[in-house]
Amino acid sequence: MLVLPRDQLAAAREFAAVVGEKHCLTDPAELRTYESDGLAGPRVRPLAVVLPASTAEVASVVRIARAHGLPIVPRGAGTGLSGGALPVENGIVIGLARMNRILAVDFPNERICVQPGVINLDVSRAVAPHGYYYAPDPSSQSVCSIGGNIAENSGGAHCLKYGFTVNHVMAAKLVTAEGDVLELGSPASDALGYDLMAVLVGSEGLLGIVTEAWVRILRKPELTRTFFATFPSTDEAGACVSAIVARGIVPAAVEMMDKLAIEAIVAATGVDWPLDAGAALLMDADGTRAEVEHTASAAVAIARSCGAIEVRQPNDDAERALMWKGRKGAFAAMGRISPNYYVQDGVIPRSHISRVLHEIAELGAREGFRIANVFHAGDGNLHPLVLYDARIPGQSHDAERVAGEVLKICVKHGGSITGEHGVGADKAVYMGELFSDQDLATMHSIRCAFDSDCTFNPGKVFPTPRLCGDRPGTYVPHATEQLETAGRG
Repeated sequence: MLVLPRDQLAAAREFAAVVGEKHCLTDPAELRTYESDGLAGPRVRPLAVVLPASTAEVASVVRIARAHGLPIVPRGAGTGLSGGALPVENGIVIGLARMNRILAVDFPNERICVQPGVINLDVSRAVAPHGYYYAPDPSSQSVCSIGGNIAENSGGAHCLKYGFTVNHVMAAKLVTAEGDVLELGSPASDALGYDLMAVLVGSEGLLGIVTEAWVRILRKPELTRTFFATFPSTDEAGACVSAIVARGIVPAAVEMMDKLAIEAIVAATGVDWPLDAGAALLMDADGTRAEVEHTASAAVAIARSCGAIEVRQPNDDAERALMWKGRKGAFAAMGRISPNYYVQDGVIPRSHISRVLHEIAELGAREGFRIANVFHAGDGNLHPLVLYDARIPGQSHDAERVAGEVLKICVKHGGSITGEHGVGADKAVYMGELFSDQDLATMHSIRCAFDSDCTFNPGKVFPTPRLCGDRPGTYVPHATEQLETAGRG
C-alpha cells in the first residue's frame, strides 16, 4: 500500500467512504495503469485513482479533492493520444469507466442518453436493431468512451459528411470544480440562449466533468457504396480527393494511406492490397439508392481520370468490412514495421495535401526518420506517424521533435495543430504557433469562468502555467504566489 502523507491519507479515506474501498486505488501496482493515456511516453503516478459510479459520487469526490487542495484529472477509457488524461503530480484521477450505462433511448426524437463511460461503438450496437446508429466513429471506437469523445471533440472517418462529436451532443450534465451539478444544452434542436455545449465539447477536461449526455442518433442510410483505389503516389491521390469534392460530391468518408501505411496494414491484417502502390484511397458514399449510385460511379470515374492504377469495389458486406478493418487498424499496424511510432494530428486545407506530404517526406529524410501517413483526406486531417526505435538513445526525443515540426508545417499552410486528438500535454507548447497572446488570454478567461482555481486538468492545453488574471507569455509569478497564499495549477 502506498504510504501517503497524513492530509492525503485523510483525503483517500474520504474518497473511499464515497465510492467504496475497492474503487479508491492507492496501491502503486494499481496506479501504474493510470500513469498515462494512449500517448504512452510521459508518465506521472497520481496520488489516487477514484472510480465513482454516479453523478452524486463524482460531485462528492470533487468537493473532497477541492477541500484538500488536490488537482483533478478526469479520465475516460484512456485512449487519447495527446496526454489529455496524463495525471499531475500530487493530484488524483477521477476515472469514469464504471459509469457505463445507457440511461434512456428516445427513437421518436432520435436521441439517446448515456453515461460518460459508455463505449462509442456500444451506442450504435444498442440502437442498430431499430435501424439507427451513432455517426462519430474514431478508429478507437470499439474501446474509446463517449465522455472522452466529448472532451476531445473526436471525429473519425465519417466526420467529413456527418461532423464531429460537437455536432451530435445535444445536452450534458456537468460537475463543476466546486462540486455543483449543472445541466447544459437542451434535448431540443436550436435551443435559445448561449451555445455552451459548443464551449464544453472539445474543452479537454478543463471546464468540468460530464456525467450524462444526450447524443443524436441517425437513421442508417438506405445504401452505402465503397471503393478502394490505388495510385502511383500521394500526388495523384490528393488530386483525386480535391477533384471529388470540387465536383460537388460529399462522400461519407475519404481516407488516404501512403506506401508505408499500406505495407504495415497488409502485414497486420492480411488484406490483399498491392505493396507497389504509392498511395491508396478508401471512400464511402451513402444515402438514398439513387443518390449513391450516381455519386459512387462519378467518384470512380474521377479516380480513374486522376491516374488510379486500380479501383476495387467490395462484392459484399464482409469484403467491405475487411477494407475498413485495414484502415481502422492502421495505427496499431505500425508495430509490424517499426518498434515504436509517434502519432501526430494536424489539419491542412484539402488542396494542400500533396504539397504538405512532400514537405513531411523531406523533413523525415533530413532528420533520418521514416514517416507514414494515414489520414482523413476528405477534411485534410493528417495523422503522420514518425517511426523510431526507443532502444536507440535519443530517438524518442528526436521523434517527438520531428512530430512537432510536422505541426509547424500544417500551421504554415493555413492549418491547425489538431483535428481530433486534442492539445493535451503533448501540443501545448505549439499553441503559440497558431494563436496570439490575446487569443490565449481569451480562451483562458473562459476556462476561469468555469474553474477559477484551475482545479481540473492543470497544465494541459495552455503553453505556460498561469493563474486566472495572469497574462500569457513568459511565466511571471503571481502576487499571491509570492505571498505563498496560492500555487500554480
